[in-house]
Amino acid sequence: MNKKNVAIIVTVAAILLCGCPGLFSLFFGGMFALISFIPGTNIDVMGSSDPRSALNFGIGGVCIGIVFVLIAAAAIFSAWRRKSDTAPNANTFPPTI
Repeated sequence: MNKKNVAIIVTVAAILLCGCPGLFSLFFGGMFALISFIPGTNIDVMGSSDPRSALNFGIGGVCIGIVFVLIAAAAIFSAWRRKSDTAPNANTFPPTI
């Protein structure tokens, strides 16, 4: 396969497997964290009505979302980065004039 084809496949896989879930987790984690500060809100996080559980759930979701987005960005960057085929030789001198 061509390097460009592999890069396209890696990009699509990284976006679908890490990028989308990461953004979803960032959004809902932030939403849970913000909702925990609203007084009088009916909070139910896995059976707990404590606002601290919503805050902890939200902060955890944001952290996991950041990790997923960074993984997707690193995979896409490494797939599309141009690599030189030949390494420069340390013993080569520039041509003399």
